[in-house]
Amino acid sequence: MPKLKLTKTALKAQRDALKQFRRFLPTLQLKKQQLQMEMRTCQAKLRKNEEEEKKLRTNLDSWVSLFGSPGAVEELAGIFKLDGIISSRQNVAGVNVPVFKGIQTRITEYDLFRTDFWYDDALTALAKIFELRAEHEIIEEQYRLIGHELRVTTQRVNLFEKVKIPECRDNIRKIQIYLGDMDTAGVARSKIAKKKTQETAA
Repeated sequence: MPKLKLTKTALKAQRDALKQFRRFLPTLQLKKQQLQMEMRTCQAKLRKNEEEEKKLRTNLDSWVSLFGSPGAVEELAGIFKLDGIISSRQNVAGVNVPVFKGIQTRITEYDLFRTDFWYDDALTALAKIFELRAEHEIIEEQYRLIGHELRVTTQRVNLFEKVKIPECRDNIRKIQIYLGDMDTAGVARSKIAKKKTQETAA
């Protein structure tokens, strides 16, 4: 850290820096609050997603044993294909995060007369489970990105609140004391010089 200069120029620089830190701090604090809110929103979305999948799986329990019929799972896997996850990007509290839009699935045509009656329900349930899992992954990524930004923002808030602003105040106080002492010493020297001049003249 460079040595503090005890000059009027340095005093002005410290006052300007303090003014700048005070101006930016509320913006950072607001961003921190927004990020904390977004983190809570992500947590709520994740819980809702997990509850929906759990509920769906519970509903499937009544006929999931049908998957045990010979070749059923392999046949379903051949019929149902996940082609991709559809997402976009969105700015959330200054963070560019992915937003879940849906999934792209492909269902190969199958003979309705040769397959079991529950295939349609199974395919619908599979699609929903894949959709919930894909959405869960996207929300987890949101949570991770927002969490990273929150850590960085919190560090900046702490830096301003606990280091930079107190440091500037302390520097301003030191410079003011020094300049005040110099003014006092200057006045004292001036009086001494005046007195000597008067004594010499006498």
